[in-house]
Amino acid sequence: MTISDNYKFSGHESFSCKSLWLKKGYDYDADGGNYNDPQAVVKLGVGKNMVGSIRYWLKAFGLNKESQTKWIADFLFRAEGRDPFMEDAGTLWLLQYLLVSTGEATLYQWFFTDFQRKKKQFKKQDVVSYVKAKMLDTGRLSQFNENTVGKDVGVLIQNYSAPRNAKNNEDYSSLLLDLNLLTLIGKDEYAFNEDGKATLSPDIFFFAVLMEKGTDTAVGYDDTLRRIGLIFCMTEKDIINCLKCIAEKYSDYVVYSDIAGVRQLLFTKDMAPEEILRRYYA
Repeated sequence: MTISDNYKFSGHESFSCKSLWLKKGYDYDADGGNYNDPQAVVKLGVGKNMVGSIRYWLKAFGLNKESQTKWIADFLFRAEGRDPFMEDAGTLWLLQYLLVSTGEATLYQWFFTDFQRKKKQFKKQDVVSYVKAKMLDTGRLSQFNENTVGKDVGVLIQNYSAPRNAKNNEDYSSLLLDLNLLTLIGKDEYAFNEDGKATLSPDIFFFAVLMEKGTDTAVGYDDTLRRIGLIFCMTEKDIINCLKCIAEKYSDYVVYSDIAGVRQLLFTKDMAPEEILRRYYA
């Protein structure tokens, strides 16, 4: 997982990522489009501020031209791509992993892998206060802007939780809503939803493991597997069950070990992340 020293809490123009924006942006990039071109508004079919937001979200998900994971955009969205309109639930889980792990959207990485450990129920201000404390701890308090972070938290919530009193269909158009990772439990109060990750395929979890493990032949629970589970809002039981499924399905490549309380995946053979995606989408 990329850990960036450059904290980023803006760029989305206060828009959550809409359902078809990544595909629109990918096609625009593929055609050599320039986001600073006045015609981008016409070609993308959105408002001026939304053009900047589409550009931001492509980068945040690691799907733009300069990203190390651009190959995933090609795999999914090109003309003969495996899921250009994101109809498979696995694609949304894949995108969730990318958004948290690229390091381009600081709040999402902190929110799922760290803040979630501290508070399962929260209000917007709790997250803002957490970011302030985090930046104080890292000597970056001078870079903290409460208004900017507050807007970023608001967009994050829009990405995962539909408003209780939605005014129109646009309120339900955020790409990641169907993951059901956040639940509105009271007035301006939310909770991480750990109930039922039935749509998360072990293949997508295994893809994340392969992306994280590098050249290691053992991937530990406490340092890596638990963190991946948090990205998907999984309980410890969910994670262990998923690891056992992976070990059974890919027994030629990996073994799940739990000896003396030390839980890990032990690799007996290398497998490329691309191979997992090819198998899943086959």
